[in-house]
Amino acid sequence: MQNYPMQRKNHLKLRAFMILGAATFLALGFTLGRNAGEITPATIDHAAELIGLTFSPSEKDSMLSALNTQRDNFEILRKTKLENSVSPALVFNPLPQGFYPNQNQEIADWGLPQSVTLPEKESDIAFLPVHQLAVMIKSRQISSERLTKIYLDRIKTYSDTLQCLITLMEEPAMARARAMDEELATGKYRGPLHGIPYGIKDLLAVKGTKTTWGAAPYHEQVIDETATVVQKLDAAGGVLVGKFTLGALAMGDVWYGGVTKNPWNLKQGSSGSSAGSASAVSAGLVPFAIGTETLGSIVSPSTRNGVTGLRPTFGRVSRHGAMALSWSMDKIGPISRSALDNAIVLSILNGKDEKDASTIPAAFNYSAKNDVKKLKIGYFKSFFEGDRPNIKNDQAVLEVLENQGIELHPLELKPSMNPGPIVNMLLVEGAAAFDELTRLDLDDQLVAQHRNAWPNIFRSARLIPAVEYVQMSRQRTLLIQEMHELFAGYDVIVTPSFAGQQLQITNLTGHPALCLPNGFAENGGPTSITLLANLFDEEKLIMLGRLIQKNTDWQAKRPPMFDR
Repeated sequence: MQNYPMQRKNHLKLRAFMILGAATFLALGFTLGRNAGEITPATIDHAAELIGLTFSPSEKDSMLSALNTQRDNFEILRKTKLENSVSPALVFNPLPQGFYPNQNQEIADWGLPQSVTLPEKESDIAFLPVHQLAVMIKSRQISSERLTKIYLDRIKTYSDTLQCLITLMEEPAMARARAMDEELATGKYRGPLHGIPYGIKDLLAVKGTKTTWGAAPYHEQVIDETATVVQKLDAAGGVLVGKFTLGALAMGDVWYGGVTKNPWNLKQGSSGSSAGSASAVSAGLVPFAIGTETLGSIVSPSTRNGVTGLRPTFGRVSRHGAMALSWSMDKIGPISRSALDNAIVLSILNGKDEKDASTIPAAFNYSAKNDVKKLKIGYFKSFFEGDRPNIKNDQAVLEVLENQGIELHPLELKPSMNPGPIVNMLLVEGAAAFDELTRLDLDDQLVAQHRNAWPNIFRSARLIPAVEYVQMSRQRTLLIQEMHELFAGYDVIVTPSFAGQQLQITNLTGHPALCLPNGFAENGGPTSITLLANLFDEEKLIMLGRLIQKNTDWQAKRPPMFDR
């Protein structure tokens, strides 16, 4: 038989690959769910929360041991009793049985100040939140043209240092800004995003520009359409200035051009996968940017970069024109300098889209007049106990709330099933989304080729049995129902961002999260706290988040190297 030379680096021979793939099924979440417990920014960067291989493909004994362990770990899925009424089809419907979101949309009351003093220094202007910039634009204290130029200049000055930019849109941005100024001069005002510059994660298509997905195989890709979220921001008066980096195919902070940097520590990556969006907001290159999250990709970089990220309810925001990684878990949301800014942006992004069948019509009703003290606030008590790193920062948030007269109710997060194995659904869907990339060997072009990188994950995920995928779907349906029942008793639940398995659980169930800065670690890096709410209750997250940020200055801190 003729022998053909191996064409691929880091690809296994067929026999070894089949063994590896079968064994890896357990590691792609089972090991995590049973042993690891927490997802952290570091594990998100390196995908260790998804794949925890403890053996080398060339080590036969380790493979055989893993295969034996596989048999044991399949039982993890079977320990939860599933009734025949639990349909796998419900996996794509995050709504619990009998639950329908409110569709009575009201006019928002943002409670914006009557006036804001224009700072003298351009760097001070650059770090203002959207809700203050909006007041200055409307009162014509500053023009959109000048504001846009400030941000474009900062992008041109700092983006190479941060490795956070893929496409600068200088000419169309300046033309757009002048058009917004002209509209305002004629009395036409589109709302608080009128004339406000912003950026997007480069997995969102914009007609006439590259949409690279952060990955070398797609670095010249041009998609002949514009994502729905960008169309909505355009209609609201936003000024798109650039497309920012993401970890290749939405994992980590490594893209085909390098590693996106954390403005607080240039020796550290920005975390991912919304790496460029969070880094750019943190460094004052834009007042807000759009990110996406499948399993931590807004929360993690928001934490690392010390900014405020909002992960909306699954189905609230259209994903038309966005790269798909996991059809049942991908979510699009804003990253900004404040909870209120995120609310303003979400009010524009929200809504049913006929081009995205997963979108669910739901009102987003925020009013600054609503009394935050009428909310019932819970917290996961055990997550705030012990001596883990940065726990004092988390405890400080509870103290702020108590000092503001908020009654805190202790509770625990104890679902009846382990969410770790269910995360394998993400990997199956990712492998399906990038089936062609794998089959055509284009994954060779990806920068990351280690055993925990996408090429090996996609190939291994192809061997996850369909039966197990269906069983995971059924368990996920039960998990959604359990979490809905838990949140039904509380308006907001406060939790450390990476404690326990809440990040896995709430991403699987589609619940919204608001990630806020809450101080700094001993190494000088930012830390965060997360607020959770029931499906389509984002306005309650904003109410509590705004209270916290009105009474602290964590979100106002600036990375010193870029505060000039």
